[in-house]
Amino acid sequence: MSELPEVRGKLTPHRPLSELTWLRVGGPADYLFQPADVDDLQSFLRALPETVQVFPMGVGSNLIVRDGGLRAVVIRLGRGFNSIEVEGGTVTAGAAALDAHVARKAADARLDLTFLRTIPGSIGGAVRMNAGCYGTYTADHFVNAQAVTRQGDLVTLGAADLDFQYRHSDLSDGAVIVSATFAPPAGVPEALHARMTEQLRKRDETQPTKERSAGSTFRNPAGYSSTGRADDVHDLKAWKLIQDAGMKGATRGGAQMSLKHANFLINTGGASAADLIGLGEDVRKKVYDSSGITLQWEILRIGEE
Repeated sequence: MSELPEVRGKLTPHRPLSELTWLRVGGPADYLFQPADVDDLQSFLRALPETVQVFPMGVGSNLIVRDGGLRAVVIRLGRGFNSIEVEGGTVTAGAAALDAHVARKAADARLDLTFLRTIPGSIGGAVRMNAGCYGTYTADHFVNAQAVTRQGDLVTLGAADLDFQYRHSDLSDGAVIVSATFAPPAGVPEALHARMTEQLRKRDETQPTKERSAGSTFRNPAGYSSTGRADDVHDLKAWKLIQDAGMKGATRGGAQMSLKHANFLINTGGASAADLIGLGEDVRKKVYDSSGITLQWEILRIGEE
């Protein structure tokens, strides 16, 4: 890779990514860049040769990096991007702010972003993936996002620019979300915090929260309705299809489909990325053979074998 621009943040060559993902697998990135602030990110991307690939990475909660690593500069936002500000009826959060922290701070300010409380990850990832829970999605309260393009320009993106869909948004390649603003409904702090406590209790009862996982492995086939609203009343759930195909608890190497929740892929210890992805593909084949439905991955898989 050609010589990279000077930075004020931290630029690390040949950085293993396994310790930065929740599943603890994956080879190294050519470089890991942790910018000091938005200006640092802009100047770096402006000076970075266009031939160099860029991959924005959140907290690695919904990601498998393949064992060969990533021939790119991975950009990971940190302390300079984790502010949470409440003004009037809006909440503006840095892309590195954790979803759970944003939900709690909003509740303290009498604003309801409780759906974010049990979603693992950060706000940048929530916008990128249109994260949702309990029938509410990021798109439902989204006002706009600030992003730095691959060319280093700071732009404001509205909902129309991102074209939110089920577990997806249209973000141009190499663009890095740096903050997002939401306009949630009002609520009573005590009631909002009580709801989040109950959500956590229910999650811990039904999901393998103590295991190394990356959240839901496959999308629910229900997807989104034509109005852009979540179709959460649909009976067709990925976990049920996996269970009916006899793949709950299935293993490959150190990878396993959780016995607690069939749609959770876990690293029981020593799994490679190839184990995890291979097991996922085994599940997709079995589900197709038993139901005729092709499950779509929700976990992002990147890098080289």
